Amino acid sequence: MTAAPEVRRYPFGAPFRLEIDPNFVRLRRDDPISRVQLPYGGEGWLVTRHADAKVVLTDQRFSRAVTIGRHDLPRIMPTPTRPTSILSLDPPEHSRLRKLVAKTFTSRRVEELRPRVREIVEEKLTEIERCGPPADLVSRLALPLPVTVICEMLGVPPQDQHRFRAFSDALLTTTAYDPEQIAAARSALDSYLIELIAQRRAHPTDDLLGALVHARDNDDRLSENELITLSQELLVAGHETTSNEVANFVYLLLTNRDQWEMLYDRTELVPVAVEELLRFVPLNTSGQLPRVATEDLELGGVTIKAGESVFVNAQSANRDEDVFADPTELNLLRQHNPHLAFGHGVHHCLGSQLARVELQEAIGALLRRFPSLRLAVPLEDVPWKVGLMVRGPKTLAVMW
Repeated sequence: MTAAPEVRRYPFGAPFRLEIDPNFVRLRRDDPISRVQLPYGGEGWLVTRHADAKVVLTDQRFSRAVTIGRHDLPRIMPTPTRPTSILSLDPPEHSRLRKLVAKTFTSRRVEELRPRVREIVEEKLTEIERCGPPADLVSRLALPLPVTVICEMLGVPPQDQHRFRAFSDALLTTTAYDPEQIAAARSALDSYLIELIAQRRAHPTDDLLGALVHARDNDDRLSENELITLSQELLVAGHETTSNEVANFVYLLLTNRDQWEMLYDRTELVPVAVEELLRFVPLNTSGQLPRVATEDLELGGVTIKAGESVFVNAQSANRDEDVFADPTELNLLRQHNPHLAFGHGVHHCLGSQLARVELQEAIGALLRRFPSLRLAVPLEDVPWKVGLMVRGPKTLAVMW
């Protein structure tokens, strides 16, 4: 008789700064597809190797849509994603919604935005320089940069941009907010978006939100609820991850001074360095959203039964010894770097190219303008966010 697999509580513990849990090394070696107990909804499977992760993220027998409305399925977050969320859908419904916005985020279109991104970065750094040290890099650069960019793309007026910042953490919570607080935040953001949509109907615009309203009203390519949810997700996803990564990257470089100095001497390497930082930094605290097997299948020698949930941990996959040479080392010159920081397959991050441009411009400008940049507080005094799907400093005080 085959022994029942060991069931571990997952996540394994609270994240600590930018360190990855050492359990993943052992799991990749000894138990790469392991049984875990989730905070909500029971047990599932955890995938920790790169090759297996790519299978789960591309094989359509692992479904996101099956999770819709299922409070009984295992998950990290207190509430399931919304039924109208693009993150909850499989093709062809997922493809229908993605096509509505995909052309806005192509490499060519994003490169056309680079001068504006650079301009915003320079404006923020000029303000920092004028006010003098110490400066909080989170509130002065990391947060306003992606917020300004995505708001301008969608057409959110500058005077309103503060209205949704407070809602983002609640929508990405694991333990920091309860279901009532999450519902209240979502309702408040929905109400604001309904206001904006009504304005677009009265006065059509050529921004991204205006295009989505046109697709809803004239082409009937999405429902009203899909319009609201998609707009919400673009706003939140368009700034939350990038703002944390700007702060994470600067923190990591400043605490690895030789890497900062090397990049200062060779700023042409910033794009390559950004890819390595994306691989190395464990941004997500617990892994990808769950997928459910629609039939019995085998993955990495393990039988996954129909109806069972599977979780991919991309941070573990990005440290896979079979894929990356010296994976625990931060190597800003790394050339072979097929990281999964933006996911893989049909749910590959829509804004990945935009995030790259924002990160490249922010890091490059900081190196040029503040070569002596350093932390203004001891390492142990940098405060970190807790109870969220993503990790990053609450504030990052720097001086020069």
